[in-house]
Formats: sequence, C-alpha cells, structure tokens
Amino acid sequence: MAGEVQDMVWPLPKFYFSVKIDSSTVHFQEVSGLDVEAQVIEYRAGDSKPFSVIKMPGLRKSGNVTLKKGVFAKDNAFWTWFNQNTLNTIKRVTVTISLLDQADAPTMVWTLANAWPAKITGTDLKADGNEVAVESIEVAYETLTIANG
Repeated sequence: MAGEVQDMVWPLPKFYFSVKIDSSTVHFQEVSGLDVEAQVIEYRAGDSKPFSVIKMPGLRKSGNVTLKKGVFAKDNAFWTWFNQNTLNTIKRVTVTISLLDQADAPTMVWTLANAWPAKITGTDLKADGNEVAVESIEVAYETLTIANG
C-alpha cells in the first residue's frame, strides 16, 4: 500500500489530516463529531388510509466538533479565542479539516462555517501518570460542507 495511488480499492486512512482555523494551521491529535442529522417530522394526513404516519426530513442539526491537541508552554491561543466571545460579540471563523493523502493533497475536506469555541477542557493532572497533557476545544458551527479533494 505504501507508494500506491489511492483509488476505490482501499479505504482512506484517517491518521493523516490537517486543521486550519481561520488562516492558521493548528496540529491536532484527534478530531471527532463531524456529524449532521435531519430532524424527523412525523405526519399523518386526515384522509390517509394506512393507520400509520409518514416520516419527512425536517431542519438539519449539527453537533459540536471536538478537537484535541497536546498542551505546549505559552500556547494560549484557544483561551484567547474563547475569551473574545462575550454576550453579543462572537468571533466566528471558518474551520477547515482536510484528510490528506501521501503527497499532502487533501482527499476529503470538511468546512465548518461560522465556527466559534463553545467549550474548552484543560488537561487532567495525575501525580503517577506519564501521559502527554492534552487539552480539548469544542467548536460550535452553523453549516458543514464536505468536498472531495
């Protein structure tokens, strides 16, 4: 598989990706929550002969995307972005998540429009642990678009 051209025979590996927040690239360990769902509307017309409802798609709803990365000394970019949000003032940006191939070219691109930080979670601390400190940020957004590279 190494050195082969990616085609429809093999699924894409998920470990090589990049995340661009506004215009800067940030390196993350994990991205999760790229989902969209349609709310279900149940309806039954008064003159419908079957004794059941039909289901139709309603409004689309998306969850938050969670981004996890290692903690670095003097790196407070997420906290700065989070603190820019006040009651009526939100700094909304575009977040682009790209799944890359071996040549660093995007094969799939998820674009989160009007994204802003909804939650930041600092690392947990353990005196007997030896893991890397990891922080996470949950990003709320309005629309998700998917494109192939």
